[in-house]
Amino acid sequence: QVQLVESGGGSVQAGGSLRLSCLASGSSSSSDCMGWFRQAPGKEREWVARTRSGRTYYASDDVQGRFTISRDNTQNTVYLQMDSLKPEDTATYFCAAGVATWGTVTKCDFQSWGQGIQVTVSS
Repeated sequence: QVQLVESGGGSVQAGGSLRLSCLASGSSSSSDCMGWFRQAPGKEREWVARTRSGRTYYASDDVQGRFTISRDNTQNTVYLQMDSLKPEDTATYFCAAGVATWGTVTKCDFQSWGQGIQVTVSS
């Protein structure tokens, strides 16, 4: 089981930037897949970005143009750099760790979750 702890959230004005960090620890802190999800009030949790075996994937062109997921295996940390933030990015952001989905090239099965961290973007 992997333990995940997010940090770096907060409040920012539209157009600003934040960098989220997720420190992984535990018996299997080096996972095939690491990802970020978010959940806005009254909405379902949605995938934002993931990295699998050194490659990165984003939920949409809009996210890909503004967010960057990266991973530092020496620090057991995954980051989400968020630039040009919009009010609609306001949500609780969750870090996740998992394994590559068998038989696929890009998909992941996420098994461990952080507690979440709040990001608020004001207009």
